[in-house]
Amino acid sequence: MFRHTKHLQFEAKPEKPDALYAMKLQELIGGAWGEMTVTMQYLFQGWNCRIEGKYKDMIMDIATEEIGHVEMLATMVARLLEGAPDDVTAKAVKDPAVAAVVGGMNPQHAIVGGGGALPADSVGTPWNGKYIVASGNLMADFRANVAAEAQGRLQTARLYNMTDDPGVRAMLKFNLARDTVHQNQWLAAIEQLQEDGLEGPVAPSALFDEENQEHANTLWGLSDGEQAHEGRWASGPAPDGMHEFHYLENPAPLGGPASAPPPSGHLYATHDGDMGEGSAKGPDAAPNKTMGDKIKDTFS
Repeated sequence: MFRHTKHLQFEAKPEKPDALYAMKLQELIGGAWGEMTVTMQYLFQGWNCRIEGKYKDMIMDIATEEIGHVEMLATMVARLLEGAPDDVTAKAVKDPAVAAVVGGMNPQHAIVGGGGALPADSVGTPWNGKYIVASGNLMADFRANVAAEAQGRLQTARLYNMTDDPGVRAMLKFNLARDTVHQNQWLAAIEQLQEDGLEGPVAPSALFDEENQEHANTLWGLSDGEQAHEGRWASGPAPDGMHEFHYLENPAPLGGPASAPPPSGHLYATHDGDMGEGSAKGPDAAPNKTMGDKIKDTFS
């Protein structure tokens, strides 16, 4: 159950309307790293959490706060869209909605949203549930959450420098601070999982006995750059305490040619009759044989 209160978590009042900035601010609402993404990501992680207690409670606390962040940003966008923008050309247009479009506003704000925010990013792409990560594995999910908060904070910082409106900046300062604390809380949650012995089974220790350990500790030197081997990731003990990093210079490929098998005749794919080494062999591989031909071959 959720309960809504009319009060925003933090104030969202711009000093003056700015339809063009409202379009930019949409990225923090419906972008891949926006507040809608982290809201749904954390909610589904919480709903799917199989451990009652501190982990689920913490996830749901942060998830519910993120709903409030969407509300703050949507309110700010609506207030930024109020009236005509500050553009000289737009001022010559009497109708505020038309003036806003002329001044750089996203037309969908007027046509679809009626002067309000949209569940979309800064170029109008609708928000997509595929943006979220909720795997049921807390270690994997918390690592994804750190990345989500880092990317969201980065975009908030960029947008902060795209406005000089004191009201907008005040709200973004609050958002920056909350992104900071959430990022630190997810990092602390990762450490807590390790302390509680709950870091498995997938991340980081599942199937260690099954994986090819020969390839679990090497950085393949595959670019023209010459300094990758100087990093912490190329030599010495790995963070998991179970592997030792090594750098492979000019490693040889371990597989054969990347040849696709001959196509079925009814696919009409271009084919010269010779797929080379590693391709499928035998009568079923003949490129021009239809299913009828194969049935005839079977009974002949």
